[in-house]
Parts: sequence; structure tokens; C-alpha cells
Amino acid sequence: MIPKTNEIISMVESLPVDIKTILVEKILSSLHPSQKEIDVLWAKEAEKRVNEIKTGKVKIIPGDEVFKEIQRKLYR
Repeated sequence: MIPKTNEIISMVESLPVDIKTILVEKILSSLHPSQKEIDVLWAKEAEKRVNEIKTGKVKIIPGDEVFKEIQRKLYR
């Protein structure tokens, strides 16, 4: 690493957690910019699924049961 990189890393390490969190979010979004249309669709889908759970339209299956079923089907 170049010396300036080490200085930046030292500065970041000394920041409070809430500021580090904001910084991480900014860095990640610069690496993989969000696509607003897709984000909106995912938010709607998440709301729909939460509503289906709350209203009892769908049955929640614990993760360990799901993985046991997958293993059972794979290793018949």
C-alpha cells in the first residue's frame, strides 16, 4: 500500500462506529451503484411477503427444516 493509503486507514480506524458505517455504505454504493427501479421492486416484494406472513397466507418454515428437506432430497 502507498503511504497515503495507510494514513487513510489509520484515520478510518479511529472513527466512531456510526461514522464508519456511513463510510462503508458510501464505499459499497460507489462500487456497486444501486438501481432505483430494482430497489423499488425489491421493497414492494418484501412488503408483499411480510403481509402474506402477517395475514397467514403463507406458512413460515424454520430454516433448519428447509435445509434438512434439501439434504433429504439430495441424498436419497
